[in-house]
Amino acid sequence: IEELTEKSANYRYQGYHLDELYMLILAMARFVNAARKQTVQVLRMGSGADRLGSQDRVLRDMVVNNFGSNLNILADSVNKLYVKVVEIDKDEAGRSPTVLSKFPELSEIGRYLVG
Repeated sequence: IEELTEKSANYRYQGYHLDELYMLILAMARFVNAARKQTVQVLRMGSGADRLGSQDRVLRDMVVNNFGSNLNILADSVNKLYVKVVEIDKDEAGRSPTVLSKFPELSEIGRYLVG
């Protein structure tokens, strides 16, 4: 995730390689999937919530209530990026095989992002 989010200035000057970008998109999709399965359950269980002060409890409730929506926004953004990269890949490939065809695991991206 850091590779995609923290090093954008480097890519702005050097450009993205489609094979690297596909792997980064897949990593983000897997992160979204794992966060949906694991983090939401942990947040809802509220470990230690009974020891929180009222202000901390309000903040915790805000996190819990907005986490799913924020995760959906991230999933939508990753999906839009994926669709755009596939479009660029197809345009650049012409009649040659796309870079996408080298990554069969990307066929699962919809399942990861939709959850």
